[in-house]
Amino acid sequence: MLILMESGATQDQVGEVLSLLEATGIRCQVNQTPEALSIVAPNASKALKPDRIEPMAGVRRVVPITSPYKLASADAAAGRTVVDVRGVGIGGPELAIVGGPCGVESREQLFAVARYIADAGGRLLRAGAYKPRTSPYAFQGLGLEGLSLLAAVRAEFDLGIVTEATEVETFDAVERCADMVQIGARNMQNFALLRRAGRCGKPVLLKRGPSATLEEWLYAAEYVLGEGNRNVVLCERGIRTWSDHARNTLDVSVVPAAKALTHLPVMVDPSHATGRRDLVIPCGLAGVAAGADGLLVETHCHPEKALSDGPQALLPSDYLRLVEQARALHRVIQAPTPAGLRL
Repeated sequence: MLILMESGATQDQVGEVLSLLEATGIRCQVNQTPEALSIVAPNASKALKPDRIEPMAGVRRVVPITSPYKLASADAAAGRTVVDVRGVGIGGPELAIVGGPCGVESREQLFAVARYIADAGGRLLRAGAYKPRTSPYAFQGLGLEGLSLLAAVRAEFDLGIVTEATEVETFDAVERCADMVQIGARNMQNFALLRRAGRCGKPVLLKRGPSATLEEWLYAAEYVLGEGNRNVVLCERGIRTWSDHARNTLDVSVVPAAKALTHLPVMVDPSHATGRRDLVIPCGLAGVAAGADGLLVETHCHPEKALSDGPQALLPSDYLRLVEQARALHRVIQAPTPAGLRL
């Protein structure tokens, strides 16, 4: 159930509700925003009826959560969640754009990309220090050296770092470096890794698995949320279909579908969705038009020399063009409809 508290509810009143829930063996989470204060108590209706809680001081209303994914459900929050990543609000009024190379290859490569991202007004950089690859002989990332380079980039250009954790054993090191920890598509159902991400103090970017349904994706988010980490962002990155004109098929329809079912922000990764440089910009714009809260885009100064995913990395000029077009499109979508105009 979702327990909506009065705007003026005191800490003591909130504490009394929490004590009742905990005494019944119910794990719960307090969600507080400038607009609302609520308590999410999954499966509480099995132990307590709403009329036991609603008369309590400070309680405004008790709302049942009928969705099977109790914490990710739109019913579990009083409004949409905005995830703050080093001052960038993903899910807020501004479009979040996270750009960078697929992997950290060298200081020269990383700093060159970071420079033009920062010059374009970018505030978040993506790059992998650990790279899960289909082939065991492909470039696997620089590991700890890569994390050190990412930390140096943050200090030099004031960019927030989004980087992937691939295993529980190295999660601590990634968490110390990252401003946002990515869980890649291959690990969407690595439940031990999801639980570890739920116990970390950084926001989590959860990519959809290549064959995952929307429901399975939200259940994966539930693992993270269930450990207490409320700062989860979903990322659509293409699914495997029979089409051979692109690396994967970008499921644009999942963006509004997910936003209807969950309070979590939704981003789109057109780079992994297409695997082709010429398709990244149109598919990225399609994601924005569908209502995505942000884009995750790969870019490289010399894609032909990239150690991973070069064919999908945008050249600097193309990246800047995408940023400009995506922001302009997002402003049009967010603009209020003129009075008297029907759409």
